[in-house]
Amino acid sequence: MSPEIIEKEVNRRKTFAIIAHPDAGKTTLTEKLLLYGGAIQLAGAVKAKKEGKSATSDWMAMEKERGISITSAALQFEYKNHILNLLDTPGHEDFSEDTYRTLMAADTAVMVLDAGKGVEPQTIKLFRVCRDRGIPIITFINKMDRPTKDLYALLDEIEKVLGIKAVPDVWPLGTGFDFKGVYDLRDQQLYLFDRTPGGKQKAGFRMAGPNDTSLDDQFDEEIVKAFREQIDLVENGIGQVDKNSFLLGKETPVYFGSAVNNFGIELFLNKFLELAPGPDHIPLRDGNYLDPVNSPFSAFVFKVQANMNKAHRDRIAFLRICSGVFERGLNVNHNRLDKPVKLSSSFAFFGQDRNTVDLAYPGDIIGLVNPGTYKIGDVLSTGNTPPLRPLPSFAPELFATISCKDTLQLKSFKKGLDQLAEEGILHLFTSRTIGGGVPIIGAMGKLQFEVFQRRLKDEYGADTSIHILPYGISRWVKKEDRSKIPSNANLVEDLFGNMALLFDTEWDMNYFHKNNEGIELLDNPPLEE
Repeated sequence: MSPEIIEKEVNRRKTFAIIAHPDAGKTTLTEKLLLYGGAIQLAGAVKAKKEGKSATSDWMAMEKERGISITSAALQFEYKNHILNLLDTPGHEDFSEDTYRTLMAADTAVMVLDAGKGVEPQTIKLFRVCRDRGIPIITFINKMDRPTKDLYALLDEIEKVLGIKAVPDVWPLGTGFDFKGVYDLRDQQLYLFDRTPGGKQKAGFRMAGPNDTSLDDQFDEEIVKAFREQIDLVENGIGQVDKNSFLLGKETPVYFGSAVNNFGIELFLNKFLELAPGPDHIPLRDGNYLDPVNSPFSAFVFKVQANMNKAHRDRIAFLRICSGVFERGLNVNHNRLDKPVKLSSSFAFFGQDRNTVDLAYPGDIIGLVNPGTYKIGDVLSTGNTPPLRPLPSFAPELFATISCKDTLQLKSFKKGLDQLAEEGILHLFTSRTIGGGVPIIGAMGKLQFEVFQRRLKDEYGADTSIHILPYGISRWVKKEDRSKIPSNANLVEDLFGNMALLFDTEWDMNYFHKNNEGIELLDNPPLEE
């Protein structure tokens, strides 16, 4: 295929993730973007109800019951001759490792803030990951139909807490119950919105100028007066969005709206297409970037998911295509296995729904049926393996032994342990010092244990018991250091053969290090050379 065709397809693609603190409205915004993008005809409620449907991206039973995102989802749709690859990520901090890895597959991040709460702890963590990865960030301040913080205070908070200039690209007319529309600061048009029943359909709007006398007749005089004064202050005091500064991570364009009422969503989506970069800056270890058009085919596995669809009961490896063209049946080099593999069973996804894909381009997210061949972090390529930056891995802070209640379920239990651990939702260890080689699971938060047990029961028919262990810190060690480790240390081995030590407290870890200076303690598993 000619470079011209590849470049044209690359320029059509926008691959982005939505990040937020829990309850900021991330999943609701995701559905409304799909509604305005034409991918769904009717927006459902985020929480499962008898009358409605659950969020398109939340397909797992626990997600539907609780109204939270537990696992990342890939959603591809077309809008205004662009292909949008939307990565919906878990907001709950217990699943931050899955979120961090998914962010590695995105070219832009949409940061959703609650207008009444501002910048929250999980937002800060995710923002830092984006900044480290060089991902430009667009901010959507949600829930403008509810009581909000002072808008200038919100902008100031973004700048002080996150260290990035916040530049409004639109400005709201009113807040809370009086939120009536948004003003496009660049095009100088005011969009006045009409409510829709339950926010299930697109909101209608009327356009006006900020100084139209009709505004004084329609709305409260004080609200209109304050709006005009604010417009003047923003235009003269802050200025307009600078696209280059945005792409360099120096500023974040800010939008206001209400996802639940569909206020400001269509304008935001149109502005997103103007600003968001294409899939052309996958970072390499040496600080350079991979050329998506002129480089041979390459992709990396950022997620593995089992049992997405009960009709298939297979495992799927999600790939982010970095360069070149994917064609079904392509023969590639597998970097970890150091052998050729054929990419035959390939799919494009919309939540848990799948369609066979024959052709895909840089920026696209595709799924491969995974018989155990692919693991998170694997790189597939037709040329030399590009030196992509490794995906993040985090040392777990909570540990427990897990056992099967019924010996008749033992085979299913072991299968579930291995397959779910491959997804990276938690770490699976085998003890080298606690008797019997008992399985140990490590997590960042307690909810991960609950999800793990629930999925073992729902998807593998295995009832389990867990026993919380006293450890609170883990560190990996190099294999060559294993012989130096004293016999009384709590040594474990993870699913990939990496060795780690478990400590009760940070004091215990420091004491061990002081007495065993020849052993290097690593925050992440040692990289394979």
